[in-house]
Amino acid sequence: MLELNARSLRVQGERIVYLDQTLLPQQEAWFSCSTPELWQDAVRKLAIRGAPLIGLSAALVLAQYAQHHAPETWQAVSDRLRATRPTAVNLMYCLDAMEACFSAGPSRMIERAAELFMEDRALCQRMAERGADLLAEGDRILTHCNTGALATAGVGTAIGAFAVAQQRGRNITVYVDETRPLLQGGRLTAWEMADLGIRHQLVCDSMAASLMAAGKVDKVMVGADRICANGDFANKVGTYMLAVLAHHHGIPFYVVAPYTTVDPNTARGSDIPIEQRDPNEVRGVAGAFGAVQWAPADAPVWNPAFDVTPASLVSAWVLDTGVFDAAAIARGEHIVRP
Repeated sequence: MLELNARSLRVQGERIVYLDQTLLPQQEAWFSCSTPELWQDAVRKLAIRGAPLIGLSAALVLAQYAQHHAPETWQAVSDRLRATRPTAVNLMYCLDAMEACFSAGPSRMIERAAELFMEDRALCQRMAERGADLLAEGDRILTHCNTGALATAGVGTAIGAFAVAQQRGRNITVYVDETRPLLQGGRLTAWEMADLGIRHQLVCDSMAASLMAAGKVDKVMVGADRICANGDFANKVGTYMLAVLAHHHGIPFYVVAPYTTVDPNTARGSDIPIEQRDPNEVRGVAGAFGAVQWAPADAPVWNPAFDVTPASLVSAWVLDTGVFDAAAIARGEHIVRP
């Protein structure tokens, strides 16, 4: 019987369940995503989120689907899953790996999905350790969105680095961007910081500039949903603003991600497809705490899920395969597979 356990995803035999991240921190509720349709619904509403976790959960759902359906239907289902979140390249990586197993049959697909899960756990630990190497005693780090165990099979990406630094006895403070419009920082990262025992302060996204100007930020460390061949990367909208601010204030800006987030087939950031989301996410807010709408119901809205940060604003790319500066990125060293 297949059994896999992560902070927000569990597999027991044919039962795949996820922790609904839209209900955190008020509720810890688990739901089934054992069909492609349930998975798509959970991902679209961000109950399942985080680039690595989206890819891993898709692989598991596709593998389970294959156990009970004819091979001629597998490709169409994989295509549907692939189209659900177009920006996060981890989804494409995991589905490519699953499609490569089609000819070997359902049992091999289950094995491969489990391998991807365990690989991600190992990747997280390696990049967390590399990221922690960049954090000094007393550092005050600003982060954006959520990059912890909730988003991966392991300890996370940027938050994983904070966790390892904490384990090493480093006295760090993390400033948590609220991360509008869906508050992944305020709801999820603040919750994970408290769970890890890491000193932190929650700030509105618009406070980052004042925080830096006051000399209170030593480093910025974020995750990524897709890293291009030239080092440009997409992450939760608002990341680019932090990179510009960090550059202006002379603050090191790091992106932490696994090699599975590197897309050698996307040359530059302008080539990344950016998902546009429901306008109501900006007109108000909803969660386990309830719902409120503060804007007129017909107010026009622009709501991209991600923005693109150019490589020129990045101090270093922290991958499980190494820490790369701009020169190494220009040589394509980040594209080499382990």
